[in-house]
Amino acid sequence: MRLLRRLLLALAASLLAAQPAAAFAASGEIPLAALPAEARATLALIRQDGPFPYARDGAVFGNRERRLPAHQRGWYREYTVKTPGSRNRGARRIIAGRDGELYYTDDHYRSFRRIVE
Repeated sequence: MRLLRRLLLALAASLLAAQPAAAFAASGEIPLAALPAEARATLALIRQDGPFPYARDGAVFGNRERRLPAHQRGWYREYTVKTPGSRNRGARRIIAGRDGELYYTDDHYRSFRRIVE
């Protein structure tokens, strides 16, 4: 009985782990030219390694929601995309992977689109 329970729990965990990857695949891509001007400005800062306007820019993005491809901690870094009229950092971010992949979110990590150039 214990073995069956463990197998069922393992199966449920694997199904839950696969769900975020499916959500990522459905989110798609966004061409660089289609990004808001503020996102393109943030990309320029990332490419020249700053200076960044927000203290949290360049912090490790933990991917806790598992909406991006899985990698070890420290693989992803997050950068704020200014939101006109916002008094705080707002919801827009660019997430940069160690091997150069870039993702854009405008809903504070609920969905991501891979930036293609």
